[in-house]
Amino acid sequence: MALARPILACVFASALTLTARAEVAVTIGYLEQVTPAPPVLSNLDPLPENEGLAGAEVGLADNATTGRFLKQTYTLDVRVVPEDGDFLAAAQELLSVTPFVVVNAPADDLLALADHPDAADAVLFNAGAPETTLRNETCRQNILHTLPSRAMLTDALAQFAVRRKWTDWVMLAGTRTGDQAFAAAIAKSAEKFGVRLRETKTWEFDADMRRNAAQEVPLFTQDLAQHDLMIIADEPGDFGRYVAYNTWEPRPVAGTEGLVPVAWDRTVEQWGAAQLQNRFEEAAARDMRPIDYAAWAAVRSIGEAVTRTNTADRDTIRDYLFSEAFELAGFKGRPLTFRSWNGQLRQPIPLTNPRALVALAPLEGFLHQRTELDTLGIDQAETACTAFEE
Repeated sequence: MALARPILACVFASALTLTARAEVAVTIGYLEQVTPAPPVLSNLDPLPENEGLAGAEVGLADNATTGRFLKQTYTLDVRVVPEDGDFLAAAQELLSVTPFVVVNAPADDLLALADHPDAADAVLFNAGAPETTLRNETCRQNILHTLPSRAMLTDALAQFAVRRKWTDWVMLAGTRTGDQAFAAAIAKSAEKFGVRLRETKTWEFDADMRRNAAQEVPLFTQDLAQHDLMIIADEPGDFGRYVAYNTWEPRPVAGTEGLVPVAWDRTVEQWGAAQLQNRFEEAAARDMRPIDYAAWAAVRSIGEAVTRTNTADRDTIRDYLFSEAFELAGFKGRPLTFRSWNGQLRQPIPLTNPRALVALAPLEGFLHQRTELDTLGIDQAETACTAFEE
């Protein structure tokens, strides 16, 4: 009986603690700007209309599962702005309800929102804009990034290539803004990891590659410099899908086609990821995509902070997100945390082909004094972001 008393006392104290918890109600905003999809040659991979929102909804359900036991309730307030709609007006409506807003919008819209007076005290989560400059020269103190930057993606690819000793590259790049941004990130990653980018050619053809790939691609790649790996920079998936197996020299293809670095993919199944994949598929009737994952991670980050602090106070939540105590279980084999110098969520990057997970960066051998995750993207020593300096 003497031993039973302390045990009963602990159980009673725990029950009192749970009973004493005040009820916490949390509203999370989801703000999306609809943009016109660029025309592409193939309709094999249509973009889902609810990309991003579906991830936020699954994240909310995950928050509710824990919150049910802790007297915490979560609500998702959604604003999807049409192409000709008023993005900032919708943002103001959301900010009058909650300081926590998950944003799926182009970089220019995101920056306009961050600079709006009503957003000065907000915590905005970037789930849709991969521009590296948002984490660097144009960073904002009120934006956290759950979507990886292009630099993180291309650094992951460079690590894999170095490990395979594929250190001579050539690149085929499209003409669209995203293609050129991805190509620029590839060039920086090549320099960072000691890879030789020997030649870059711009793809400017408007022929129907479904009929002409076998003739056009060998001719276009015939005079390229000697290389181990061909990089494709074609973010909309326009011409790149027709390059593999049609090149003049038989070489592996990577970048936006072939071996692809991504925030998330249906082929990620380890570390409990299959559970998340199944929950998402049941909810959305499709596979989870990168922006879905970024929106999910944003909503779950808020939920994790609320669970640990038992408050919906903006300052408390933000401080906790940047503290050493915060960790998000992101189903990628390592806890995810936010970088204190630019608000980027540290996370491993899957390298995938259409049917399998090939590798997960950072790869073994790429060391860092803080965490190997900081070998991907902009490190503290090289950052041009000053918004987070105290």
